[in-house]
Amino acid sequence: MARLPRLALAGHLHHLIHRGHNLQPIVLDDEDRKTLLAALQDSAATHKVAIHAYVVMPNHLHLLATPASDDGLSRMMQALGRRYVSAFNLRHGRVGTLWEGRFRAAPLEAESHLLAVMRSIELNPQRAGLSADPGDYAWSSAAHHLGRRRDPLVSDPAGFWALGNTPFERELAWRRWLEEGESELERQKLVDSALKGWPLGSAQFLQSLRELSTRPLMPRPRGRPRKIKPSKAE
Repeated sequence: MARLPRLALAGHLHHLIHRGHNLQPIVLDDEDRKTLLAALQDSAATHKVAIHAYVVMPNHLHLLATPASDDGLSRMMQALGRRYVSAFNLRHGRVGTLWEGRFRAAPLEAESHLLAVMRSIELNPQRAGLSADPGDYAWSSAAHHLGRRRDPLVSDPAGFWALGNTPFERELAWRRWLEEGESELERQKLVDSALKGWPLGSAQFLQSLRELSTRPLMPRPRGRPRKIKPSKAE
């Protein structure tokens, strides 16, 4: 079966996942993490992609982003790959690929999925046992959204600003969102969407995407279509 083209649309929210080859590490120490985030910040600025949430995990990268152009995500990730992989290989005396093929991504309806995906991304370290408190993990956007530091990589979306009229109100609301957590079913739904490239949103949202792209927006039913038997004449 032919691989579907990636669905990436200007001005729309996207959830991205980029995994290490064979799920091998993409970072080995804090120096690698700093290099990766610096490369991401430069690439995002160059190709006009707003990063709303992120986390660098040992063997994968999660992003929530909005590109200004249809090819912004691809150009950003290509630039990130060229710069970071070259530095990683040189530093660690290795050659070859670091990533598991192309990055995976899917558009999301901001009104219904923005905060859920932000939370899922920032809970990754806690879920993996890397940090008891999401805000203590230095390699994600959680500390920024909790008011512990100002992260120049992060561009807060309108949905986050709507959590409160002051920084304190927004940070408190976000702390409550993180503490509420997510179900495994919700987490898997968000991950599957990004990995398989199927957008998430309301019927109205999906219809709006159909007007922008001819690519299928949901998997087709398995098996052959059922044959409809002609009715017998009365």
